[in-house]
Amino acid sequence: MNVILETERLYLREMDMGDFDALYQVLADKNIMQHYPYSFDEERVRSWIERNMNRYKDNGFGLWAVCLKETGEMIGDCGLTLQNIEGEMLPEIGYHIRSDCQRKGYAKEAAKGTMDWAFKNTSYPAVYSYCKYTNIPSYRTAESIGMHFEKEYPDEANGITHVSVIHRNEWKKSFSK
Repeated sequence: MNVILETERLYLREMDMGDFDALYQVLADKNIMQHYPYSFDEERVRSWIERNMNRYKDNGFGLWAVCLKETGEMIGDCGLTLQNIEGEMLPEIGYHIRSDCQRKGYAKEAAKGTMDWAFKNTSYPAVYSYCKYTNIPSYRTAESIGMHFEKEYPDEANGITHVSVIHRNEWKKSFSK
């Protein structure tokens, strides 16, 4: 098991096809994915895992399995990917947490761990989070780890995309407290 980072209650590790059932519970849940531009079936979930396994090889990061330290159970994914944000490929923190594990701070904890990992292990000057403008829980999670609103722009997939950002110097100030 390739653990990438640990937080107080979680560890994030590389996912593999053995995570299909756990990830399917998250990505095929219409309530969790209501702000996503399409729904997930078995093929899309397998493709999601494969894409992230390729990202680990190509970029050294991707979306990782979010697991409870106490049980080892996978409850979602979170990590860093390169995403097209208004025509520019930028490092983006994404997260999806199983519905029965939401509102317990897991997304915030995993996203904060990912942000810290990104600034400690890459040279990116900023990291972003983006989502459909109606996905208020997602951008509130981004704000809870120190990100702030950067912009909204029209886009085909989301109608309007909401972008949050934190710059390395802002992270350093909050990290040194």
